[in-house]
Amino acid sequence: MTNAKELAEDTCPAVYQCRLPLSTRTVNHLADLLRRHLKAIRSRWRILPPGKIAVIVLAVLRHDQRLADMAGGNDVSESTVRRWRDELIGLLATRAPRLDRALKKIAKLGGEVVLIDGTLVRTQRRTGKADRRNYSGKHRSHGLHFLALTDEKGRLIWISAGRPGRTHDNTAARHDRILAHLRAAGLGALADLGFRGLDNDILDPVIVTGYAASRTHKLTPGEKEANRVLAVGRAPVEHGFAHLKNWRILTKLRTDPARATQLLRALLVLTNLEVNR
Repeated sequence: MTNAKELAEDTCPAVYQCRLPLSTRTVNHLADLLRRHLKAIRSRWRILPPGKIAVIVLAVLRHDQRLADMAGGNDVSESTVRRWRDELIGLLATRAPRLDRALKKIAKLGGEVVLIDGTLVRTQRRTGKADRRNYSGKHRSHGLHFLALTDEKGRLIWISAGRPGRTHDNTAARHDRILAHLRAAGLGALADLGFRGLDNDILDPVIVTGYAASRTHKLTPGEKEANRVLAVGRAPVEHGFAHLKNWRILTKLRTDPARATQLLRALLVLTNLEVNR
């Protein structure tokens, strides 16, 4: 009778190849970023070269590959892959633009409006009362709420810090002082009905949200047409979120929620490298 130990000794782990649908530019950018970092901290040795490390980390982010699987396929430990991932995420996140600088850049390039929207990044459900605030009744799922701004073509220019999933769009926008930053940059913003009430300036509104129907008020043909035009103008922001969520690690976050903001800002930088090439 063969025991479990003999079976384990006869088992040969299989390693498969997987295509990484990213440009060489993105891989080289990440590898160069790591090389400069290693030079700055005077670390002259890693078990794998920067280019290979960049590919491993990008596979984790793009395909949501498990750290243990990537470690086994590259003859390193799981903790090493985790350290590489966190290191490169941190380096990328520091390159994400600040809100005021992002808006000033749009204004300098001749832009007049930006697009604003909120999204929920789903997370694993955790035990305990502390996770209840991460439940979004709108999406009927646990997650973290993020605000994002794009230009008129849908290119992501800024993303907020992660907040509990139950956070309302207006609450997040007020916390980040979106309205004040838009006025300071001389820009307007197109938003959905979730941002109604954020800008109460009737004479000179900065944020345009469209019209909402109610039980006592039906939309007029003119209001319906205005909503249609606004929806067409806002469509690119959905494309921006779609590009961001092509990174499958965002399908359902298993990382610590405290690290989610850094992760999203790192993915913002990578997304722009891919989309704006």
